[in-house]
Amino acid sequence: MPINNVRLGQDVRIVHPELVNLYGCSIGGGTQIGPFVEIQKGCRIGARCKVSSHSFICSGVTIEDEVMIAHGVMFTNDLFPRATNDDGSLQTEQDWQVVPTLVKRCAAIGSNATILAGVTIGEGALVGAGAVVSRDVPDFAIVTGVPARVIGDTRARSTGCDEVTQEARA
Repeated sequence: MPINNVRLGQDVRIVHPELVNLYGCSIGGGTQIGPFVEIQKGCRIGARCKVSSHSFICSGVTIEDEVMIAHGVMFTNDLFPRATNDDGSLQTEQDWQVVPTLVKRCAAIGSNATILAGVTIGEGALVGAGAVVSRDVPDFAIVTGVPARVIGDTRARSTGCDEVTQEARA
């Protein structure tokens, strides 16, 4: 497992560490990282999160505490990606500006969802499997589809996040 300049909180569990790529990021205590995950530099993952296999968390992403990232979730960090500059040279890290993305506390993102750069996913929100999130998701909203649209509210069902949070903070 390439781990370069990574800050790991207490009791972080990395499933199959030889199959994970972490560099320049921080991961909060009690978080679990599945196999075939990449977390790039500058990312911050909160405490007690789950990041499932085959997910990609690129530079510029902040994930708060108690967030679920299901299998195959993809984040982006560039609104206008290009391979080359106007002169035909390959773009490098210096040729674009990272656009930050925020996933707030207790949110959950379903398998194969794509999260475009610059959005905020609200506290307790639920992003359905396969959704493409191209704009902010309100707190406690349930969104699905391409593009993702609000279809409900997570407060209509118990998520258990508040109970877990209270126990963890005690």
